[in-house]
Amino acid sequence: MRTAQDDLTGRARLRDAAIECFAAQGFDESLRAIAARAGVSAGLVRHHFGSKEMLRAECDATVLQRYRTLKTESINADPASLFAQLPASREAGILLVYILRSVRDGGAAGREFLEHMVAEALEFSMDAVARGLVVPSRDEEARVRHLVRQSVGGLIVQLAMHPDTQLDDFQGVIEQFYADSMLPTLELYSEGLFTDRTYLDEYLAYVAGTNNPPAGLAGEQLPR
Repeated sequence: MRTAQDDLTGRARLRDAAIECFAAQGFDESLRAIAARAGVSAGLVRHHFGSKEMLRAECDATVLQRYRTLKTESINADPASLFAQLPASREAGILLVYILRSVRDGGAAGREFLEHMVAEALEFSMDAVARGLVVPSRDEEARVRHLVRQSVGGLIVQLAMHPDTQLDDFQGVIEQFYADSMLPTLELYSEGLFTDRTYLDEYLAYVAGTNNPPAGLAGEQLPR
């Protein structure tokens, strides 16, 4: 006889199998394939989730939660401990590829997923600013939105240039991603790019003279 704990464990196993299937093969993957990866019958997918759409929604929520946990753990770890954990885990690769699939596929689900990523990143960024780990922005949401689009878009371009990349090799994908991006990202975030403020000051002067400056630049600005 099945118990409530069996159902809970079976639901989690199916959800995690679906996350891997969607990441590896895309969101057209069949419920039968998902059930096979989880080692259960296809009927259990509908028993636990009712529909593929409901399963996808729970997978999205789980990936976002795990992504947030990964980011939080990374920012809370001291640099020596963080880099001692490299190469990155297979689980991190699954999250990365799932996010890529969601955004690259577009449509309502992809757009909603990206907006959830922005919201999560904004909360994370504001906390990091409050703790003194990240410098504040004149428009925190605009900065976060730019960084999310830049990071996801950069991965999409990278994979488009290497169509032979095996997306189901989650460990390999995340290792290559870090190898290509870790140094330039940390260098740019830590040391900046321009040697002085000329371009920023000129832009601030320009928008101050317009009738409709961006929301983050209206009114009081951050001190220099």
